[in-house]
Amino acid sequence: MHPLLKYTLDLFDALPAPKPVVRKTPARPRKPKNGEVYKPFVPVAPVEYAQEAPKMIANDGPQLPALAPQTLHQAIAPAAFAHPRANREVRLANAVVSYAFERAKRRTIGFVVGPDGLVVRAPKWTPIFEVEAALQAKAGWIIRKLGETQERQSRREEARVVWCDGTTLPYLGGSITVLLDPSHTFSGAGAQLDADTPDTAPRLLRVGLSKTASADQIRDAVQAWLMRQAQANFKQRLDHFAPLLQVQWRRLSLSNAGTRWGSARIDGSIRLNWRLIHFRQSVIDYVVAHELSHLRVMDHSPRFWDTVRTVVPDYATLRGQLKDDAMPRW
Repeated sequence: MHPLLKYTLDLFDALPAPKPVVRKTPARPRKPKNGEVYKPFVPVAPVEYAQEAPKMIANDGPQLPALAPQTLHQAIAPAAFAHPRANREVRLANAVVSYAFERAKRRTIGFVVGPDGLVVRAPKWTPIFEVEAALQAKAGWIIRKLGETQERQSRREEARVVWCDGTTLPYLGGSITVLLDPSHTFSGAGAQLDADTPDTAPRLLRVGLSKTASADQIRDAVQAWLMRQAQANFKQRLDHFAPLLQVQWRRLSLSNAGTRWGSARIDGSIRLNWRLIHFRQSVIDYVVAHELSHLRVMDHSPRFWDTVRTVVPDYATLRGQLKDDAMPRW
């Protein structure tokens, strides 16, 4: 044999022989002992990610509680705020905000958060990317205000008045209960409030209407009475604070504005929202003093607030209560 061929064959002989592959047969399940019921093992999936309970083998394994399909979506979906007149949308922090964007004659970008949502006003020459940068810079404040406003609107919705015999509503910080009394007209006034009671129970407002009166009739009669009380109350408080502030008011009119509690004109005309009659007297006094102070300072400068402070030292606390208290929704 050729020496080179023999050397090659010797190399192959030196290699270890491959190990035989042994295929293992699956182990047989253990036979149950006497009286023992065998149940196959079923792996349990995490409940957080389950969309529905899986079918169990032989229908006798452990049943997983089903999770609603929208649960996971709710956990990861961002909060959403949308203005009814929204024409732009932006992602701020963990929320999607659809806002009303307007061009206006102003020098800076302005943000207003109201009951409807966010309104952004910018000068005509301001590019959109600067507006969006300003929104991101104020993201924390905007989201907080939108959340507070949404919560306030929810409380107002819960405070919606159902106009019927026995309904209760706030009056001067307390409560009054409407009682239909068809046997009286109360000297043409249509309603009359019972005298103060020694306990904390709501006072009765007797309304001269039939027990079968409609909700609209009850609402109109109660509103007319409340507006008369507001007119008398506001005049008395204007006469009280005007000399203290060394101003003179000329005319009082009642408003029904949705978001504004009062206004003042340089000619001495004062407008006050009649719904203030729902608040306690100290809150009403703050609004009255606020509008009278405008007859001296027609802006909200530090000098204006110093003027308010001279007659209502705790105006900041009262102002906060005016914003936080839930008004009945008519």
